Amino acid sequence: MHEELETTVVEFDAETNVGYVTLNRPDALNALSSQLREDVVEGLRLLEAQNEEADGVALRAVVLEGAEGNFCAGADVNEFSDESAGATSERSHYEFIREFPVPVIAKVEGYCLGGGLETAMSCDMRIAHEEARFGLPEVDLGLLPGAGGVQMVSQLASPAAAMELAMTGEHITADRAADLGIVNRVYGDDEFDEAVDEFAETIAAKPPLATQAIKQSARTAVQAGLEEGVAFDRQQFGQLLTTEDHEEGARAFAEDDYEPEFKGR
Repeated sequence: MHEELETTVVEFDAETNVGYVTLNRPDALNALSSQLREDVVEGLRLLEAQNEEADGVALRAVVLEGAEGNFCAGADVNEFSDESAGATSERSHYEFIREFPVPVIAKVEGYCLGGGLETAMSCDMRIAHEEARFGLPEVDLGLLPGAGGVQMVSQLASPAAAMELAMTGEHITADRAADLGIVNRVYGDDEFDEAVDEFAETIAAKPPLATQAIKQSARTAVQAGLEEGVAFDRQQFGQLLTTEDHEEGARAFAEDDYEPEFKGR
């Protein structure tokens, strides 16, 4: 599948079961216009539709990236308002990404600032090019990050790190972002593209009902207490024990020469 929306490009690889959504406003450093926000949501919906006629789960992982060397330089200042910062009556693209059932991986090159960083942190994992730069510069406009940037850095790193980023507005390197826990992995130019594809394909090759449950478990961990989180995991564990994918995995574990084929059922 290959679909070109006004500000995004959407692709689905039926061989790897990985979907790709590319932010495609390179002349504006992929800044978040209202149209781009809508197209990110529409792109994810198009990818999720791949499951409708599949025998099980077709879409297993999504890579969210930016066109031509930049992830996203933040909100489009030509539209800057409370609404553009994410305060709308409907689900924002940030919420849609966080609540999307499939693991979403941010592939970060170049600038990842303000609303761009909030978009990346809304994804489940982040893989960065060594030259990528991260920051929350809203303070220089007399604002704070409007879509939860301080909250998300506080969870991923620490409240002190969140205050440092948001109060100084400074850009930090990919290595510093990784040290703080904002980024999962950092790669150089020779490895970056292949490493992201391999990472996404590794996740996509796992039992999809299990990876979706793991995503929900991690979300529960930051939204609820330990007792509620453990109860959620126990409930999900019991359900997964009844799936055909569990039978496939158990057979592969017991038989060295058996290659499992996970269907998502």
